[in-house]
Amino acid sequence: MQHKIARLAAWAALATSALAATGEFDVLTMNVAGLPDVLQGNDIPGDKATNSQLIGSKFAQYGYDIIHVQEDFNYHAHIYATDNHPERTPTSGGVPFGSGLNTLSNFPWTAYRRIKWNRCSLIDGADCLTPKGFTFMRVQIAPDVVVDAYNVHADAGTTNADLEARRANMQQVSDYIRDNSAGNAVLIFGDTNTRYSRTGDNTRIFRSNNGMTDAWVELVRGGVEPTEESLCSNPSTTNWCEIVDKVFYRSGDRVKLQALSFDYESHKFLQPDGNILSDHNPIRVNFRWTT
Repeated sequence: MQHKIARLAAWAALATSALAATGEFDVLTMNVAGLPDVLQGNDIPGDKATNSQLIGSKFAQYGYDIIHVQEDFNYHAHIYATDNHPERTPTSGGVPFGSGLNTLSNFPWTAYRRIKWNRCSLIDGADCLTPKGFTFMRVQIAPDVVVDAYNVHADAGTTNADLEARRANMQQVSDYIRDNSAGNAVLIFGDTNTRYSRTGDNTRIFRSNNGMTDAWVELVRGGVEPTEESLCSNPSTTNWCEIVDKVFYRSGDRVKLQALSFDYESHKFLQPDGNILSDHNPIRVNFRWTT
């Protein structure tokens, strides 16, 4: 009887091995500085419409598999005009109507939702003037390979009111993942406006409450979350410094994810004269998936 059980177990293992599959994909998060120029110049030289066209052309050139953008407000059409990704979310509008959150992807998705923050602050950054929040989508990476992807743009600023609003933002995303992505592989990438070195932020909530891993902490910082501030230049010359844009991930019951590489992509997003296209360093992370 024991031999029969052992044979059955071996056959099951072989069947599982035969069905297993693996592959790679990459993600990019980029705050595209799309607020109207009359409201916020972002200290970026040049014309925002022209810069947005360049951003879209570079999305197409490098072919990132899933791109989350933030502050994609009044120059959205210029980005899409020069991009060629087959799957793209429709804009929710410019200021003050839209959230500025959009996704461009090589993969299809289902269950797309836009969720507004329950709490915002007007003290430092006028975050309540647009319906900022986060988006959710279930992305089909490959046959039978699905990943829940969240695009986030949290409250900005460092006043007590801003910190309280941002902590509430992170809690809201964490609770949403708990309620809607149980057992699923999950990606969160976007502009969190948080820093590990800032004690008033709760960046660690995704690790403690949702089992997520920060790809930067894992691959660049050796698994150690920093306690001292290390500001980046733009374009950044090192991955060691910390920015407010983040990429978190976790595996699910059916899909395992592993981050393979992390890079600030700023050097790929420059104007012809070498000036920056955004006041944020874009982040690229390459992943391996395994069923």
